[in-house]
Amino acid sequence: MPTEIKRSVSIAGHRTSISLERPFWDALKEIACSEDISVNELVRRIDENRDSEGNLSGAVRVHVLAHFRNKASCTT
Repeated sequence: MPTEIKRSVSIAGHRTSISLERPFWDALKEIACSEDISVNELVRRIDENRDSEGNLSGAVRVHVLAHFRNKASCTT
């Protein structure tokens, strides 16, 4: 199983850490690049829209999964 990498981000002026596996960090960078925003801004938006019961790392993983599932969805 891949090792998690911990990185710090700023959300609403506060520093917080997120632990994700390298493929999720890479995907997050790809999504941010495609939206012409920083990874920090993307994480801020994910945090703003997440379910208050879940944690931020989980919300980021779900966002990445949803993004790529949406890109891969086929119309029949």
